[in-house]
Amino acid sequence: MSFKIERGLFRFEFTDHHAILGIPVDASKSEVRKRYLKIARRLHPDSNRSASEVDKEQANQLLSKLVNPAYEQLSQDKGEYLLSLKHLGKRLATEGGKLPVSGQTAKRLAQAGASLDNLYKSSVKNLASQQYESLAQALDTIGEISEFNLIYLRLKGGEKIGQPSLPQETTNQKQPTESKPTSPPAASPLEKYLRRAEGYLAKNNFASAVLELREALKLDPNSGSCHSLLGYAYLKQNQAAMARVHINKALQLNPREERALKCKKFIENMAQKNSGGKSKVAPKSEGTQPPDKSGGGLFGGIFGGKKK
Repeated sequence: MSFKIERGLFRFEFTDHHAILGIPVDASKSEVRKRYLKIARRLHPDSNRSASEVDKEQANQLLSKLVNPAYEQLSQDKGEYLLSLKHLGKRLATEGGKLPVSGQTAKRLAQAGASLDNLYKSSVKNLASQQYESLAQALDTIGEISEFNLIYLRLKGGEKIGQPSLPQETTNQKQPTESKPTSPPAASPLEKYLRRAEGYLAKNNFASAVLELREALKLDPNSGSCHSLLGYAYLKQNQAAMARVHINKALQLNPREERALKCKKFIENMAQKNSGGKSKVAPKSEGTQPPDKSGGGLFGGIFGGKKK
């Protein structure tokens, strides 16, 4: 029996274990186990005594080659798989063009707007209820659910991957009489990349910061803050040439960009020291990296102290 599926996330050479089990991408471990046991009972040979030998063999193939591996992946340590799923969601969110979907429900889901979460979960649930009732249609149903997952990931940008699903709101809940304070606006995808990058820089994890900032530049190639942070990260890794490119770009976009100005000043100071001349050569203990003390020095205040 061939298990080739060319719809939804499978189009990106990604095995969609959530679609195989018929569950949302933010399903909890308890939901994964409950769903697996239901499918396993349906496909197990002892549950199909009246079925033909061909159907029994087909059910066994689905169980052993698709369902069991999906359950093993999602019930154990899911870190690597969920990270790949989250990165795929981010990638899909940044890509333009028409969504590669064919089903009518999938097309409605792509235009759901504010009702996306509810429509997505109800659509997955409806298909899952009949997913393995017809073994001949099982692969088509998996592909259709994977289309739902593709749309959801693209519209959400992978935000909810690895997070527990929230309970549904009920319509009969009592509304508070007092007005709630207005919540701050949600951070944009670019701001999220910048925040993560600043967190990595504060921990001296410069390589991870560079990866986040490169993704941020895909969203906004003309972000002065992003270029200045990237210049700083390269400078801390002794990649002066790359640092200079992004620092100059940041200053082109904003001549008053504080981080970029400090980085440029540091590079100029190091160039004077290394050129010999009348300037003293810096002691070996100073190295070539910019000082990173938050309380003072050339870069004081970038990640600590008061921000101007």
